[in-house]
Amino acid sequence: MDIAKFSQWWAQVSDVEMAWVIFGFAAQSMFFMRFVLQWIASERVKRSIVPETFWYFSFAGGLMLFVYAVHRADPVIMLGQLAGLFIYARNIYLIWAHKRTERAAANAPAGLRAAE
Repeated sequence: MDIAKFSQWWAQVSDVEMAWVIFGFAAQSMFFMRFVLQWIASERVKRSIVPETFWYFSFAGGLMLFVYAVHRADPVIMLGQLAGLFIYARNIYLIWAHKRTERAAANAPAGLRAAE
């Protein structure tokens, strides 16, 4: 896109459409942050890991991009993000379930705990 075309586009963008463009960039930023977070966490321990917050950024970015795709009426992005949302939600559920199990085991009377 050259400068003249960009200037023309910019002059025609309504405030509402500009708000949607900003929302779309914010959604993309959520996805970018999950990769940055994963990269930093892996570099710290010198091995590949996926921290819990990766899934929260994934879900937030996926949901935002899904809303943006609905606004733009883009079925390709809608379908892609909707599928991802199920995966992200499942991983968050598994994390929460694991934490509940760990808390229950930690709070169980000593005689009822699994072999330590």
